[in-house]
Amino acid sequence: MYRHLLAATDGSELSTLAVDHAITLAQQLGAKLTLLHVAGQYPPPMLVDGTVFPTLPQDEHEAAAAKQSRQILDPCVARAAAAGVSCTALHESDSAAWHAIIEAAARVGCDVIVMGSHGRGGLASLLMGSQTRKVLHHTNLPVLVVRQPR
Repeated sequence: MYRHLLAATDGSELSTLAVDHAITLAQQLGAKLTLLHVAGQYPPPMLVDGTVFPTLPQDEHEAAAAKQSRQILDPCVARAAAAGVSCTALHESDSAAWHAIIEAAARVGCDVIVMGSHGRGGLASLLMGSQTRKVLHHTNLPVLVVRQPR
């Protein structure tokens, strides 16, 4: 069935559930697992009333993003290792997480993407957007959506 899963996480409780589901599935299938955290891209300087205000220096932004990714991914990698699952962790920077998820899955040869979803619909989904919905819309890979327990 599946030989290489990609599980995207933002460190939230729901994405942690999705990662744990992916670990269990990979364990049962004898599949590899790639964990992915996507941080925002380096923000451009702000222009206010003709004055340019630089944001955090780029190297500091990148170091902070990498640290945040390690804090999110390291416990997930440890849980996968404890379950005997072959696991690698990736950190990407992109202004559109859904795009980075699809690109990473293709680049490392995954055959399924595992993500969490709150299941919001209607106006809430329209206003907030949904990375899961965008991945579902733009990828050709199967996407396993883990929902919040009720």
